[in-house]
Amino acid sequence: MPDRAPQPVDRQLPTDEARDLISLVRDIAQREIAPKAAEEEDAGRFPREVFTLLSESGLLGLPYESEHGGGDQPYEVYLQVLEELAAARLTVGLGVSVHTLASYALAAYGTKEQQVEHLPAMLGGGLLGAYCLSEPASGSDAASLRTKAVRDGEDWVITGTKAWITHGGIADFYTVMARTGEEGPRGITAFLVPGDAVGLSGAAPEKKMGMKGSPTAQVHFDGVRVPDERRIGDEGQGFAIALAALDSGRLGIAACAIGLAQAALDEAVAYATGRQQFGRPIADFQGLRFMLADMATQIEAGRALYLAAARLRDAGRPFAKQAAMAKLHCTDTAMKATTDAVQVLGGYGYTADFPAERYMREAKVLQIVEGTNQIQRMVIARHLAGPETR
Repeated sequence: MPDRAPQPVDRQLPTDEARDLISLVRDIAQREIAPKAAEEEDAGRFPREVFTLLSESGLLGLPYESEHGGGDQPYEVYLQVLEELAAARLTVGLGVSVHTLASYALAAYGTKEQQVEHLPAMLGGGLLGAYCLSEPASGSDAASLRTKAVRDGEDWVITGTKAWITHGGIADFYTVMARTGEEGPRGITAFLVPGDAVGLSGAAPEKKMGMKGSPTAQVHFDGVRVPDERRIGDEGQGFAIALAALDSGRLGIAACAIGLAQAALDEAVAYATGRQQFGRPIADFQGLRFMLADMATQIEAGRALYLAAARLRDAGRPFAKQAAMAKLHCTDTAMKATTDAVQVLGGYGYTADFPAERYMREAKVLQIVEGTNQIQRMVIARHLAGPETR
């Protein structure tokens, strides 16, 4: 079968610096990430050395200020970097998105003193972050979380369990939402908790359908003592901080989804143009040609949607509705495109000898994380028709 290499995505980038950045990311992806992806995912191995390389290359803090170790890049550029990384290996793309999410609270709501003390190490010092909002009994209804933080002198003592935490048990820092006051969203406060804090522990990683190389685990807080200077924002402001972080984080998931979908399309095109049946490539048959055309169209539409939302964010305009739309459309597109890629490959698509089956298994989680797609529809509808009546 001929070796048909996929063509790089033709990107619209705002600056020469951004074009150089994408070239750097593609080089790292081709040399350090993609060649090991299938083997390491099958073995459930997390590529920590890749994240160290990304940090050293200035790729773990792209949308944050250079004053604190970031890359001063607009979201329009950062998200396209994520897409390239996710196309090479979703564990890496999603991991960078989660790290960026975990850094958001301090970068956006921290005091100058907190930012100077902590952000350089978080953004460019080789550290890896995790974001702790969900709990075993508190997923979509995040405002009902039960983890508590009780004031004790100049410290807070955190007790509870967080669930479905990407990088749980291996992160160097955790952005944690805990209840410090009344029931509901107004009683939640954000904290920056070091990964080596006494009383903090990670459970065994969940056994998942896909993304086996990305550890997802419960994180236990057994009387974890955190000084008040690690509180982020005001008491009771934590839920608002969490939602603001998720608006941006959903764009990261959307970009990762399009990267995964693009990888599936590239695999399907390569196979369809090389596989011969009835004396000609199967790509000659209209049924398959139309599948490939539909995949490509939905991917381009998803890319345009997440970039439009990113440009609103970069301009300082409201973008929550568009972020929800991008997350919804792009992750649904990833699920459809990866499923169709398996179909194009036929029996081979169902085997681990080709990456299509892994792409399909990985795509499913993107419809769930950082707000299920049912929640995204609720968010969009609220922007259109107002809150639901009780």
